[in-house]
Amino acid sequence: MYNYMYRNKPRFDGNLYNQNIYCTQETPQENNNTLIYPDKMNYVVDVPINLAKSLEGKYFIGFADYLSFGEGTNTWARLYNPPDSGVNLHVTVWTVSDIASSYTAQIWFNTNAPGLVENSRNITPANTAMVPLPMPKIRLQYTNSTRGIPSGGVLAFLRRGQPGTTLVDDEQGKFIFPPGGSFTIFLSNPQTPSQFASASIAFGWWEEPR
Repeated sequence: MYNYMYRNKPRFDGNLYNQNIYCTQETPQENNNTLIYPDKMNYVVDVPINLAKSLEGKYFIGFADYLSFGEGTNTWARLYNPPDSGVNLHVTVWTVSDIASSYTAQIWFNTNAPGLVENSRNITPANTAMVPLPMPKIRLQYTNSTRGIPSGGVLAFLRRGQPGTTLVDDEQGKFIFPPGGSFTIFLSNPQTPSQFASASIAFGWWEEPR
């Protein structure tokens, strides 16, 4: 349960893994038939967990664009949790879009991704009202046109997409990776291997101190 007190930061009292959290505060006081609203009021609010993490400055979004593959090559993008981050990575949502051919998306946990690793600069905190802006510990990384395949780790599941369709999955923070872990989306087009393709991969996540 999150207790939101007027002019104070929220305090966590409940199950982190609930999709919704609850806030409690005191009810307004009544004096001489006049309703008085003091500095501290009690009320109950049902707050989605993603909103709560955004209010705390822990929620981030980002993407990697123009990821080319096909013609015998593959591509990928991932959320990588550096060994010295001091946080757990909670994956909340991911999307794959802007692909003109049929394709396969493999979702890997904690794998060694092939190719030249690049860091995306297209990352922002979801809450832009905080001063200073929160800085993510997680890195959004990607590669272009690699002929390699992932090694090690776990192929958790896969999705197949049709030309022009967008894959989207809301994980609600249930995929959790410690420092050194990663969540990778690996793209290929085995149905049309000779056709060039390009993709955009986006993520939403929050970071929880260990």
